[in-house]
Amino acid sequence: QAAFDAEGNPTQAALGFAKKCGVELSEIDQSGPKLRFSQVIVGKPTASLLPTIVEDSLNDLPIPKRMRWGARKVEFVRPTQWLVMLLGDEVIDCTILAQKSGRDSRGHRFHHPESVRISAPANYLEDLRQAHVLADFNERRELISKRVAELATMQEGTAIVPPALLDEVTALVEWPVPLVCSFEERFLDVPQEALITTMQDNQKYFCLLDVDGKLLPRFITVANIESKDPQQIVSGNEKVVRPRLTDAEFFFKQDKKQTLESFNLRLQNVVFQAQLGSVYDKAVRVSKLAALIAPRIGGDAQRAARAGLLSKCDLATEMVGEFPEMQGIAGYYYALNDGEPQDVALALNEQYMPRGAGAELPGTLTGAAVAIADKLDTLVGIFGIGMLPTGSKDPYALRRAALGILRILIDKKLDLDLTEAVNFAVSAFGAKIKSAGLADQVLEFIFDRLRARYEDEGVDVATYLSVRALNPTSALDFDQRVQAVQAFRQLPEAAALAAVNKRVSNLLSKVEGTVSTHVEARYFDNASEFSLFSAIQKADEAVQPMAAARQYNEALTRLASLREPVDAFFEAVMINAEDPSVRANRYALLARLRGLFLGVADISLLG
Repeated sequence: QAAFDAEGNPTQAALGFAKKCGVELSEIDQSGPKLRFSQVIVGKPTASLLPTIVEDSLNDLPIPKRMRWGARKVEFVRPTQWLVMLLGDEVIDCTILAQKSGRDSRGHRFHHPESVRISAPANYLEDLRQAHVLADFNERRELISKRVAELATMQEGTAIVPPALLDEVTALVEWPVPLVCSFEERFLDVPQEALITTMQDNQKYFCLLDVDGKLLPRFITVANIESKDPQQIVSGNEKVVRPRLTDAEFFFKQDKKQTLESFNLRLQNVVFQAQLGSVYDKAVRVSKLAALIAPRIGGDAQRAARAGLLSKCDLATEMVGEFPEMQGIAGYYYALNDGEPQDVALALNEQYMPRGAGAELPGTLTGAAVAIADKLDTLVGIFGIGMLPTGSKDPYALRRAALGILRILIDKKLDLDLTEAVNFAVSAFGAKIKSAGLADQVLEFIFDRLRARYEDEGVDVATYLSVRALNPTSALDFDQRVQAVQAFRQLPEAAALAAVNKRVSNLLSKVEGTVSTHVEARYFDNASEFSLFSAIQKADEAVQPMAAARQYNEALTRLASLREPVDAFFEAVMINAEDPSVRANRYALLARLRGLFLGVADISLLG
């Protein structure tokens, strides 16, 4: 019916089906209730299909930057030198990436510079192994990982082996030979994070730590040759790394010639965002906001203010200029050098936490206050100039900032009224931003992030929505309610009470004006009304202090006992009685019942 109109003309659906099949509509089988097309495709020899399959696969590789080599027009990630393509014992005759296929590969350029004839695909790995080439990536990776660990143990240390670095080193060598090298101990006076950064990122070395987590003056390099004189390779690497470490040492000494706070002068000329002022302006705002937040989460306002003021200073240092990964870490060392309190120094690094999903959280209350303040300042400022994240575009990482705030507050069990903090942040910008409705917009954005968090944790979205309906302003309070609702949903009474709450909500929503919660027993004409009212009064007395103490789990468990009198009430009573006083009284009773549950969550949304 969808294929042809009343006059028998083909519809777009029919024409689209034919086009999808690559044929004319006349070739489509129209004899049945549905259009049908079948085609017999004669098979082709595998050998004739393989070149196209391989070429298409290579073209589809996600290579961000391709290159040309010499006069060749073909592009690939690197110049190709030869091509081996076999099917069984036979060579697949083709030319791909400007290379004619054959069965000759190459061995290690020093250990076996001659060509290697691959007799059959099954012998590929072993034929190359004999030529000092470990062609299996996973085998090379495992060999490097195992040997690096062994050498580290021999040095009474533990190797730092980031998976990404291990993969990169594995891809750089074909006959891996890890070797231990060393550097002068004087470099250990430099923050070890700077040394580790330069050795890992620039030289692709594996650094060694002692049992206390301190950097050892040794590292492991992976050579691509089994040298007759490995000491030459060791000496060469030690010579190469020395200038890198010397640079780090120089920057560290230069920066310490002035106080950390003095670098704020430079930040007055560094733009944070054109409409929002300088980085120094941001530090001042963060300082004031952190001072507000700290005492509310159990911290010290004065120290939080100090940490906030120093929070961006290291961005102007030589160290961070050379090693951007040192932001926060450099500030920590310079603050200690200036005699700042330990928690103030730690906060300069902790302000950036968490640096990603599941990453470390601030360990100090001062750090937590500054981290929250910094993220709130960014959220409010960027929202205030209308640069909201859209789709996959989030240049200021606002989603990550919101999730970071939530993680700090929930996982560290810090109770903070975000409404107060956001309003304070809005006021700090003054006329630089459009403040009308901004606080509500930012708060909605923050609490909307919780939905994804709970979905990742396996929490049903209805549970999230039941709490979201109450608009809690504390992330910790929000989470405590969610956990209580999750536990409540496991109770046998939960489904029935959720359905009752939904029914009650619908009834109350149809009443014009505000429904009174004042119940008068003199209007009762059924025993079930007396029973329910008595049960509500007792539950109210028990639940109110529980809710006030945020014992939401206990409160909902207590409210579950209302199921029996509630069921009896709805079975025996007609809510919309003819007598307006009786009817109003019954609505008041229902409003009291609903109010008890709304002290924790809107469980009517659980149905």
